[in-house]
Amino acid sequence: MIAHSDVQAAAGRVAGHIRRTPLLEVDPAPLAPAARMWLKLELTQHTGSFKARGAFNHVLAARDSGRLPDTGIVTASGGNAGLAFAYTAAQAGVPAEVFVPETAPAVKVARLRTLGATVVQVGTRYAEAQDAATKRAADTGALFCHAYDLPEVCAGQGTLGLELLEQTGGEIDTVLLAVGGGGLMAGVAAALDGRARVVGVEPERIPTLERALHAGGPVRVDVSGVAADSLGASRLGGIAFTVASRAGVLPVLVTEEAIVEARRFAWEEYRLAVEHGTATAVAALRSGAYRPSPGERVVVVLCGANTDPSDLA
Repeated sequence: MIAHSDVQAAAGRVAGHIRRTPLLEVDPAPLAPAARMWLKLELTQHTGSFKARGAFNHVLAARDSGRLPDTGIVTASGGNAGLAFAYTAAQAGVPAEVFVPETAPAVKVARLRTLGATVVQVGTRYAEAQDAATKRAADTGALFCHAYDLPEVCAGQGTLGLELLEQTGGEIDTVLLAVGGGGLMAGVAAALDGRARVVGVEPERIPTLERALHAGGPVRVDVSGVAADSLGASRLGGIAFTVASRAGVLPVLVTEEAIVEARRFAWEEYRLAVEHGTATAVAALRSGAYRPSPGERVVVVLCGANTDPSDLA
């Protein structure tokens, strides 16, 4: 469980280590004509995604408490969390070992190595890389860095929500963001609890949040589709489920076709090259899966840009 106070503590810890990313007000007409609309450009964060926020909070908290070993860190990731932890480890002066599925995009694997991480490719799904990383951390004594289900990680991601409150003067009603394992959703919902509603958008083929809320707890789902490289967790994190249940996070599902169209729209309309996972949040508006009320003040989080843009030309 995390609360607003945990996110505030994280903000103090990561200050000076992460970027304050831009908030861009846009013409709502192409997305939801009756609303007022902003894009949170978190794709400009270190390593190209929001994950740096949680990575810094977790690693710095361990360092401050004397729990960061010389053997460094071990994590499992479809790509973005690995990039963030590799960058953070380099900044902290410790080694990083990152386990990724064999299906991880080549652009992300190459970037991991550029950041100095040792990359180990295991299996075809995130869960297989996760099991291997957990064992490796136990064998070496390295700090295990779960991609989305650790309190410090979730609280660090929530600093994005605090930024939104500052940048808008608290004048927002709804935040749309993509959900995979749920770390970003958990942190932002904790930061905004009682201040704005969070809508968690998922591909129909990876409905971790929707299934968890329906079942009364996280359950395993099949993982497939165009957004699987960044939203490929096979189950929602326990912290995310608890926060989503408490804060009333609304789950919304979108089709593969809507995600592909939204990604191309983001490029053609705003010249922003985003991942399919990131485009999932845009797809909720473009497809009508989420329809804002007249005058609703809506922020769409564009959470990652680690993609091959060649098909957007």
